Amino acid sequence: MDILIKNGRIIDPSRNMDEKGHVLISNGKIKECGKEAKLPTQTSDIRVIDGEGKLVLPGLIDMHTHLREPGEEYKEDIASGSAAASAGGFTTICCMPNTNPANDCRAVTRLILEKAKESGLCRVLPIGAMTKERKGESLAEMGEMVESGCVAFSDDGDCVSNSGLMRRVLEYAKTFGVPAIQHCEDKKISRDAPMHEGVLSTRAGLASQPSVAETSMLYRDLELVRLTGARYHAAHISCAESVELIRRAKSQGLPVTAEVTINHLTYTDAVCMDYDTNTKVNPPFRTKADRAALRDGLKDGTIDALVTDHAPHTSIEKALEYDYASFGIIGLETIVPMGLALVEEGIIELKRLVEALTTAPAKVLSIDGGTLAVGAPADVVVIDKNAKWTVDETTLRSKSSNTPLLGKEVQGRVTATVYNGSLVHSV
Repeated sequence: MDILIKNGRIIDPSRNMDEKGHVLISNGKIKECGKEAKLPTQTSDIRVIDGEGKLVLPGLIDMHTHLREPGEEYKEDIASGSAAASAGGFTTICCMPNTNPANDCRAVTRLILEKAKESGLCRVLPIGAMTKERKGESLAEMGEMVESGCVAFSDDGDCVSNSGLMRRVLEYAKTFGVPAIQHCEDKKISRDAPMHEGVLSTRAGLASQPSVAETSMLYRDLELVRLTGARYHAAHISCAESVELIRRAKSQGLPVTAEVTINHLTYTDAVCMDYDTNTKVNPPFRTKADRAALRDGLKDGTIDALVTDHAPHTSIEKALEYDYASFGIIGLETIVPMGLALVEEGIIELKRLVEALTTAPAKVLSIDGGTLAVGAPADVVVIDKNAKWTVDETTLRSKSSNTPLLGKEVQGRVTATVYNGSLVHSV
């Protein structure tokens, strides 16, 4: 069935569009879009969605999620993660390879794609492991994974600390025309500590890690990029020094991009002082100065993409002492209100927020999406920025509810998600 979204505020950074108008969807494609859109004279066989007072955007793209399948389906699986994604306005998500077994070969990549197709709620793009079993010892089967559908490589959750091996990763990624996504962390320095090293960690009595655990690896990698010329993407950067390193690399013409999580734009290490394990993430939340630098980096484009780093865990894995609880926060269903809160505070402009969730990640990964151009696949999200709702584990689509927003009221809700021309979420 064709779909007509009427009278919404259409924001499409790919075409520098911000205007009130209509979006007509037919045969899975955008047929008309904008204030000059020609509306059909007969709408009895068309699904009409009222966009009055709402935002109409390209379907959101999250290039950093954890879907836990295969191996840890009790936390999340591809079906539940896809449902959470569509409820959060995402039509494309990229799943990291830290599954069990790791996505380091054709068989696992194909399993993920088959499960995603069965779900049919959003586009799931696998990111393959850089090294076998993510152990950082030998290259994974990168060529066959690209042939099977992987769009990038990462050992996310672990950093490839062997510099010679990381050089080979970059060279192979360049050969196959995809980016290498690095989790920058020297574990000899970080020691898996749960909090940023500083005055507050001392006060809290928690093990801590300095930001140099991140920046030392990032600096090394940028030198390897200079050597190889490969496309490189820094995952979930967390400190001011990393922002400056990325900014300098870009000014020198290196093929480097970066992302930041919505959580690192929102919280600082002060949030850990209550010992709520739902604030335990890796890299950890850092200082107000670091957060300010991350916000500025996203605003000026030094940081390209905004991500959720959706990391589901059960209540049992979080109901431990802070040092021993699992790292991670879910985010697919809450990034819209969190992002709009930053817009409301004047921290980032709405258009840049939308760009960081649509056009920018599509460009980083060289994938289709992030546009409402006529003829493009019909991936569209409708958002009521004034709607208030409570984050409740009984209504979340994710299997897990590990978020510091649990039980809190937020503002901004996805009211409709159209994926590939089909209405997959509506409230």
